[in-house]
Amino acid sequence: MSNYDVIIIGGGPGGYVCAIRCAQLGLKTACVEGRGALGGTCLNVGCIPSKALLHASHSLHEAQTNFTKMGLMGKSPSVDMGKMMDYKQGVIDGNTAGIEFLFKKNKVDYIQGWGKITGKGEVTVGDDVHTTKNIVIATGSEPSALPGVTVDEKIVVTSTGALSLPKVPKKLVVIGAGVIGLELGSVYSRLGSEVTVVEFLDQVTPGMDGEICKTFQRSLKKQGLKFVMGAAVQTVETTKTKAKVTYKLRKNDTEATIDADVVLVATGRKPYTDGLGLAEIGVEMTDRGQVQTNVHLQTNVEGVYAIGDVVVGPMLAHKAEDEGMAVAETIAGQAGHVNYDVIPGVIYTSPEIASVGKTEEQLKEEGRAYKVGKFSFMGNARAKANFAGEGFVKILADATTDRILGCHLMGPAAGELIHEICIAMEFGASAEDIARTCHAHPTYSEAVREAALACGDGAIHA
Repeated sequence: MSNYDVIIIGGGPGGYVCAIRCAQLGLKTACVEGRGALGGTCLNVGCIPSKALLHASHSLHEAQTNFTKMGLMGKSPSVDMGKMMDYKQGVIDGNTAGIEFLFKKNKVDYIQGWGKITGKGEVTVGDDVHTTKNIVIATGSEPSALPGVTVDEKIVVTSTGALSLPKVPKKLVVIGAGVIGLELGSVYSRLGSEVTVVEFLDQVTPGMDGEICKTFQRSLKKQGLKFVMGAAVQTVETTKTKAKVTYKLRKNDTEATIDADVVLVATGRKPYTDGLGLAEIGVEMTDRGQVQTNVHLQTNVEGVYAIGDVVVGPMLAHKAEDEGMAVAETIAGQAGHVNYDVIPGVIYTSPEIASVGKTEEQLKEEGRAYKVGKFSFMGNARAKANFAGEGFVKILADATTDRILGCHLMGPAAGELIHEICIAMEFGASAEDIARTCHAHPTYSEAVREAALACGDGAIHA
């Protein structure tokens, strides 16, 4: 039996960051993880491997489409899926080993196995019982099931299987036009698959800024992705090597089918709480299966906290990390806090999509007076030189105070550029503050300044 100040169940982005922060604050800390490797879904079968494949496939696309334009002549590269998967695995292994190093460096005990809360301040892993003053649930999420669809991770796959396909499918059907579906659809489209996305709603990436959604879908269509919108999948039938997807269009109730070599089910994720013993100790849950917490991420059971995908809010690794640090600071007697109004979201396609804060649709619904500053990347010299002029920056600011309320980007390095706005919003900056800040030339970030200028007297290069 071991006695700790904190035991975190789950070694994903929320859990391992929470563990390290707890240790830095002088708390005796352990992290329980049953996967066999730290990093959770994100590092093992999510964020990191998908970005490796996105980078590889984008590099292929650049070689096929832009190299000769720059005078780089030669035979176009071919795809070796085995080597590409080895590259992806090397990226994973390097990152997970890095977390183990950080645990050792910060004196966090890494307990391998599946943890269960078996009593007040008690976590059981296998045959071992560990006692602690505080428990943090950080077990993340798993792919949601779709009625009428059986996943085998070979022909019908979730994101996990899609990240390890042995060969490029000739025809790929993606069920769901959210972040995961569009990122992985982009990967295989660039590698040579004929990709069809089937989406229940009438727009891609639901919840994002409407103008971004429409422009983004047009861009993906130009890249070769096909879309069937407003369609409810009824069944997926499989043989040894093929699949047939049957869907029904909502507008006229007609059925149709699509043949596929692989079907990717990307219809969202759900909290992973099975086997944790939450019901036995009386932890309250929401109607959607999430762990109910207060503003300090405490459950109704004393000494039990929850963070990340198992609680309310966007299922994002960086949101989980922030919550992990906040909980660590709360347990240590400090003022842990997460600003949920300034959590960016990024889609790592090409072009990238990034957003933070309010959308125009939300501001209209609130009845808040706002102004819009937009600037196209076609007016940005660096973007044009790099064949990356597609997309725009849109800043939303309060009509009276000029305070930045949100920002939505589609374009090169959008996932990096958004953080300038995040910092500005954290400090309550105005669009004019961004506009009056000198930006290096030539950089993509000048497009952000131009959009800020457009909130005032007007952009210079528009």
